[in-house]
Amino acid sequence: MPQTAPTKSNLNAAKRSRTLASTGYELMDRKRNILIRELMSLIDDAKALQERIDATFAEAYASMRMAEISMGGGARLAADSVPIDNGFSLRSKSVMGVELPYVTDKYTIPDGPPYGLAFTSSELDDAYFKFQEVRELICELAQTENSIYRLAYAIKKAQKRANALKNIVIPGLDSEIFRISDALEEKEREEFVRLKVVKARNTSVKGERQDAPDE
Repeated sequence: MPQTAPTKSNLNAAKRSRTLASTGYELMDRKRNILIRELMSLIDDAKALQERIDATFAEAYASMRMAEISMGGGARLAADSVPIDNGFSLRSKSVMGVELPYVTDKYTIPDGPPYGLAFTSSELDDAYFKFQEVRELICELAQTENSIYRLAYAIKKAQKRANALKNIVIPGLDSEIFRISDALEEKEREEFVRLKVVKARNTSVKGERQDAPDE
């Protein structure tokens, strides 16, 4: 990178850049810390969701087995009458400039099962509602895990930029400010010495003229 001329305007420009770089580093470091806190919170949420999904799945399958025992093949026929719906909507929310997904399940759970109740059992009903609960939890877990990946990527970028500002940009500007300041001080010293020499010479010439005899 070519060095700029050691002038006061370039020194002021370097100082302004140094102030902006320092402010940028502070903001980037603050953003990174906020994103890390958000990430850690989501990691805890994802763990809790996974545990709920595993437990609810286990309860749903247990109820389904009990329904098959009590109903025989009728449990399978009733299960086949449940409509399949994989629809969902995807929106986003911003956290420190990072777009995080917000998943909404479009499927609305009805007040009661879609099959007739005359020849079914309460175990089948319980399995139906448990599986619907799992569906909602899976959507929430997908949202949470995707947010974790996006936050982790954003944290990595923020860390990289903060490190560049701290370890490259700011030290480079400090070096530039020192170089220009040192050069300007050297010029001032040279100018001071030059003025002293000129002043001494003028004083000497003036003294010689005063000592010269009148003709």
